Amino acid sequence: MSNKKLSAGDIIDARCTRCRDVLNHRIVAMVEDKVVRVECNTCGGTHNYYPPPTPKTARTAGTGTTAKKTSATAPRAPKRDPQQSDREEWQALRTSMRIDRAIAYTMNGKYRTDDLLDHPVFGLGVVKVVIPPNKMQVLFEDGTKLLRCQ
Repeated sequence: MSNKKLSAGDIIDARCTRCRDVLNHRIVAMVEDKVVRVECNTCGGTHNYYPPPTPKTARTAGTGTTAKKTSATAPRAPKRDPQQSDREEWQALRTSMRIDRAIAYTMNGKYRTDDLLDHPVFGLGVVKVVIPPNKMQVLFEDGTKLLRCQ
């Protein structure tokens, strides 16, 4: 390390606002011992002095106080399957379905919440939500689908 005092005209490393990188700069202005403005030797831009970022030191496991493991260091719990709740709801509704009362699905049909549908591709389904003016969410064994209706 050198103990040389910095002065105007000296070359130092600084973050360039135009180049977006740490490059050599020439000191243009100082206030007491503090660098205030610099000029980039690469692009020639003059701007306020921004020191290069300091490298972060890695913490070792043995330093510091003995604290409990935080949730950030604990292993993550696996996420629940997003369609699992649909499958569980389908299984619960399946026992109470009256297949003989299922309405054949058509795009121009009018449906209400909790109607039982018979879709030609998806099979049996239960209308969960009717979304005006012409859509509805239907719970099938494969999951929830958005279908057209009147």
